[in-house]
Amino acid sequence: MMQEYDIIVLGTGLKECVLSGLMSLSGKKVLHIDRNPYYGGESASISPLEELYKKFKVAGPCQSMGLGKEWHVDLIPKFFLANGQLVKILMHTEVTRYLDFKVIEGSYVYKAGKVHKVPATEEDTNTSDLMGMFDKRRFRKLMLFSHNFDERHPRTYHDVEPTKTTTRDLFCRFDLGLDVMEVIGHAIALHGSDSYLDQPCVDTIRRITLYSDSLSQHKTSPYLYPVYGLGELPQGFARLSAEYGGTFLLNRAVDEIVMDNGKVTAVKSEGKLYRCKQLICDPSYVPHHVRKVGRVIRVICLLNHPVKNTHEANSCQIIIPQAQLNRKSDIYISVVSYAHNVASDGMYIATVSTTAETSEPEKEVQPGLDLLEPIMQKFVSVSNLLVPKNDGKRSQVFVSCSYDATSHFETECEDIMDLYRRITGDELLRGSKRHQSYTSDDD
Repeated sequence: MMQEYDIIVLGTGLKECVLSGLMSLSGKKVLHIDRNPYYGGESASISPLEELYKKFKVAGPCQSMGLGKEWHVDLIPKFFLANGQLVKILMHTEVTRYLDFKVIEGSYVYKAGKVHKVPATEEDTNTSDLMGMFDKRRFRKLMLFSHNFDERHPRTYHDVEPTKTTTRDLFCRFDLGLDVMEVIGHAIALHGSDSYLDQPCVDTIRRITLYSDSLSQHKTSPYLYPVYGLGELPQGFARLSAEYGGTFLLNRAVDEIVMDNGKVTAVKSEGKLYRCKQLICDPSYVPHHVRKVGRVIRVICLLNHPVKNTHEANSCQIIIPQAQLNRKSDIYISVVSYAHNVASDGMYIATVSTTAETSEPEKEVQPGLDLLEPIMQKFVSVSNLLVPKNDGKRSQVFVSCSYDATSHFETECEDIMDLYRRITGDELLRGSKRHQSYTSDDD
């Protein structure tokens, strides 16, 4: 007898597991299939350490690395903003009961060949060598303006037209120097390139507010990271799905996605046919439904020391703004360690990532790697950035985007919320105004 489901989900990446959990929670009958024997897909955490060496075809780890089972290495490491969308989704679904978090100890920005702490407190601002005395005063004024800004109350605009005034003009109104603009735009608003400067300033104000609100919760940094690594996330949402009747088939090949008159009707897996009304999947399952928009390089580095100039931090983020290296996009460095139960005692995992701009991407991330020396072992991957060709509404095949080079989850959450909107017609978290841009299936 053929089994029927409302939704079939292919792949157990974070996005797919979040959506699987949400759909099961809303009463849908969900089947989840993954070709891998583990959760996480492209965004898995690899354990034990020997498996990471095997995956990258590198000779096994030396004894000084400690016990392999103590390591949980993220293939695509990212941090949560404490007041960000992913934390809100976790709280909305109560998946927080499956997870423990620790605060990332610091956020840093690269300037003129050196790593500097992004000010987290008034004292940090006063002692910061990122900007001069007058710039510090202007920095505080802009941060205060953003803090008091409320889109619902025009009296807080102070003659700024949020949907018309560009961010460049906003910065000029506060007479900010280039150094301060770079810190605010890249290390606080978390823009990945300078294209934001000529866009309406409302998005940048929202981003600054999100950063500040996240920072106010934990004081030292706005970022959180799960104990035992990001692999805990898809497993948490998989548990949620299973609690509400979701079915999981791991280590199962997908033979065919069955379409009828341009619309999905079933998935064939190892000879069995499973009927469905909607399909959610990562790009690897539907190569004809996606297009390449770029490449991302990630270099995972194993260290036996904290990163220099980070105050001996057990964890941190470092952003190298594009202009510092005459690039079009920023370089990101995420650092976690034994303090998060993802490495052996005294060991660190640092990952350098960026959007590749040349045919030699490893050379592009070299300035980031230089900050981490000495490196015990590194693992290099270059992957395609894939996005769906259309919105999936006609075919009912909904495809997630590849994970970008950023070291935080905000863009990935926008994709989750956009997928949810296209699949259900409803908003996941009210108040979100950002939409992905796709071609409609009907175009």
